[in-house]
Amino acid sequence: MSIVTPHVLQQAEAEQLLGQIDVHQAMVAMFRSLAAGEAVQPAQQLVEFPHAAGDFINYLGVLAAEGVYGVKTSPYIVRQQGPLVSAWTLLMSMHSGQPLLLCDAGLLTTARTAATTAVAVDTLAPAQARRLAVIGSGAVARAHVHYARGLRDWQSIGIYSPGLLEQDSAQLQQLQRLDPRLQLCASLEEATDGAEVIMLCTSSAGPVLDPAKLGRPALITSISTNAPRAHEVPPQSLADMDVYCDYRATTPASAGEMCLASETHGWDRNLIRGDLAQLLSDQAPLPDYRRHAFFRSIGLGLEDIALAHALYRLKCQQEAVA
Repeated sequence: MSIVTPHVLQQAEAEQLLGQIDVHQAMVAMFRSLAAGEAVQPAQQLVEFPHAAGDFINYLGVLAAEGVYGVKTSPYIVRQQGPLVSAWTLLMSMHSGQPLLLCDAGLLTTARTAATTAVAVDTLAPAQARRLAVIGSGAVARAHVHYARGLRDWQSIGIYSPGLLEQDSAQLQQLQRLDPRLQLCASLEEATDGAEVIMLCTSSAGPVLDPAKLGRPALITSISTNAPRAHEVPPQSLADMDVYCDYRATTPASAGEMCLASETHGWDRNLIRGDLAQLLSDQAPLPDYRRHAFFRSIGLGLEDIALAHALYRLKCQQEAVA
């Protein structure tokens, strides 16, 4: 068997290729494959370092129709100057068993995280939703704005993070260029006031929003970070919300607030109303907004594999016509 040298994509080339891909639709197609039984999503694998020095989280997945298996491995390395977090994705052929692609997955992780949230918002948010709130102002938050800004006829997009208005003018201008409807807010309360959709896009290890303090039912979306049992809402709040997630077979065992809610507040993972595969195949009920809806994403290996495969195909196409 001939050995094929895998493509190696550093960050700059990955970013250039990523700009040519419809990431939102790539995520939709992947979750539909999962619903159809054409994809396999194992649980995340956490490999902890001795002496609390950090960890690696491995995200695996199989896309059978595309004939690929892959794994993204993401280190969280504790350092005195702050944790180091990076990510690389390895894509392998299910037919030859050979590696196809090794890709710096930092930007891909940001894109697939935000695009997965966008799939959830597009599916779960009220059709008449007009006010969007974004908590966080870093790269992940900005990506969330990018993928969510066209999902509804937003009349305003409020954004808040601690110290937001203290950033220098260049940073604030970069934010405001994301969308003319973007409003820089001085407080969490100002950003979320009247919002029908609230996207939590932080790297916080603990709660940043208490849903009980909101004035109206809303869709609240939350992402994950590598910090142990990270969560952006209080674990006890799950009992008072309609809960959804990216993949119900694996998310409850990894999402910090779900683990804590089960252990200390009697919450049952069977209360999850649906995941994205079920929602996109009409196998789960939509929220009626008599109370908050909560969508939790932990990041799936399949998301990483689907995006890496899209980059691999595009790279091969470009080489074929070169």
